[in-house]
Amino acid sequence: MPFDTQEINKQRQNLADYEEIWLFGYGSLIYKVDFDFLESTTAHIHDYERRFWQGSHDHRGTPANPGRVLTLIQVPGARCFGRAFKVEHNVFEHLDHREKNGYLREEIDITLADGRVVRGLVYIATSDNAAYLGEATIQEISEHIWRSEGPSGKNRDYVFELAKALKQYAEHDEHVFAIESRLLKMI
Repeated sequence: MPFDTQEINKQRQNLADYEEIWLFGYGSLIYKVDFDFLESTTAHIHDYERRFWQGSHDHRGTPANPGRVLTLIQVPGARCFGRAFKVEHNVFEHLDHREKNGYLREEIDITLADGRVVRGLVYIATSDNAAYLGEATIQEISEHIWRSEGPSGKNRDYVFELAKALKQYAEHDEHVFAIESRLLKMI
């Protein structure tokens, strides 16, 4: 699969088929919302966990030195916290561009804060995309993040902002917090 997945995503779901569209954000979409939405709430999905296994050639790194950003991996029984946004169809032009570096839109059940379960969309980067960096130790991931920077800023700031947001919501993420702890020791 190519780095730029915008055209692939436009063919994945017919957005006109959705009476209402919910989007689940589990990374920077928790703290950096740069699109219009009709409604927003905290939410979670089941059987997934965050991992810094995806390369970022366009936001938190460069083509020569990609940063590391989040994707989701399947873990039976897991619960992944995030935010859900009820959006209009036209917002996906922006979102498909924002998440173009190897991410595909997938359908998923999202449990909203009020307990409702809605069918929505989430961007996931799987191991078959050209930007995928894959599994590594917490130390290796932290060192990689420490030295990466791109048009959206230092890669470590992505980790710090996400960890701060998760703590504000009283949510624990072992992977994110372990990397944050290593990065704080590097300062």
